[in-house]
Amino acid sequence: MNHACIYKDLCQIAGEGAVLRDEPMSRHTTFRVGGPADFFVTPDSAGLPGVTAYCREHGIPCLVIGNGSNLLCGDGGMKGVVVEIGKRMSDIRIEGTKVSAEAGALLSAIAARAAEAGLTGFEFAAGIPGSIGGAAVMNAGAYGGEIRDILTEAEVLTEDGEIGTISADDLEFSYRHSVIPEKNYIVLRVILRLREGNPKEIYARMAELKEARVSKQPLEYPSAGSTFKRPEGYFAGKLIEDAGLKGYSRGGAQVSEKHCGFVINRGQATAEDIRALMEHIQQTVREKYGVDLEPEVKFIGKFRTSKTAIAKFP
Repeated sequence: MNHACIYKDLCQIAGEGAVLRDEPMSRHTTFRVGGPADFFVTPDSAGLPGVTAYCREHGIPCLVIGNGSNLLCGDGGMKGVVVEIGKRMSDIRIEGTKVSAEAGALLSAIAARAAEAGLTGFEFAAGIPGSIGGAAVMNAGAYGGEIRDILTEAEVLTEDGEIGTISADDLEFSYRHSVIPEKNYIVLRVILRLREGNPKEIYARMAELKEARVSKQPLEYPSAGSTFKRPEGYFAGKLIEDAGLKGYSRGGAQVSEKHCGFVINRGQATAEDIRALMEHIQQTVREKYGVDLEPEVKFIGKFRTSKTAIAKFP
């Protein structure tokens, strides 16, 4: 099928305003890098199953993303269809201590609504720059809290196009892991169970964590948050700093001088700059300490070199 036909069909399924052609991925990742996607679709909950079914039926590569906060997209861009679960799937509802949130709802928005309702347990996630769907996929966490602590179930779209509800136990959460990507599930909505709390204390805790982030993390620069997972028995940032890489740069990419666990975009970085810097960090830490750093960042799209293992479309 030619691109004109695909564009027309996607517009009929998701709505003309929800489909973009040759859309730069740099606009949709927190690293602010990445080449164009052939098609970029932002469906609502009614249109999403139709978009994925269409891609599956016609053999079109399709990748579903959230807020793009843990992605590095290659400068060569993305072939096929990129589906962003975002503002059009961001409904949040609160009943008692139960929070029901569509996958595109930002963690910051959920935290604000929970605090307003006097519910505690979500403060740890208030400053994580992502959506609840993405957070569920990777069991996001910070400051001693993780999504698995509060998520009770998730509504998902299976690779066969069926919609089902999966309990937290069946999601098999562990450190930065769930079975969601392994089974090619797409998160549609999650149910969180919080606790009644003192609004004054909730807001105070959120302010305390915000201050900690601002003072310790390079929030003034585009990044993907923590670049590497925490190695067992170590801290990635300390290993990188001890290896003498604080402030080390490749092109426009740099190891943050504020927090060595972050690779940042100083303003003109390419995806290739970031990839090369990450590989240099891994090699240096391995040579000095015998520790393999595993990226928390996921690689998608086309890079100039075949050295990097590129994530394939599901």
